Amino acid sequence: MEDERRTVWEEQPVGTPRLPDPVRAAAVRAVLIAAVALVETVVAVLLAAGHSWLSAPMTLCTVLTSVVASWAVLDVWVTRQVWNQRNGVVSSPSSAARALRKERRRARRAARAAARGRRGRPHILHMHRV
Repeated sequence: MEDERRTVWEEQPVGTPRLPDPVRAAAVRAVLIAAVALVETVVAVLLAAGHSWLSAPMTLCTVLTSVVASWAVLDVWVTRQVWNQRNGVVSSPSSAARALRKERRRARRAARAAARGRRGRPHILHMHRV
């Protein structure tokens, strides 16, 4: 019988790649702000249902937090676009980036061919019998 060790942690392939760090940070920030806005909304509704004097200031805070949450979601989108532009990630393979990659590849091949041409042919060592 084969001695096979099972580990607690097993790596499994993921369908989508992990988000870049700045985009993930903006997304986490947006989710936290949206959660606070939802909690404030529930509190404002409960205060209004109980005819409390705190319902008016809480409603104003909820509106303000909703605006901030919308801004945070927009920040996620902008951060992702900026990251994609700075790091050369393109959404479609038929874009202009493909032509640039082809051009760079041709230049590298030409440089390698020129380097090989300068070196000449490799020398083959012949073994002689003694």
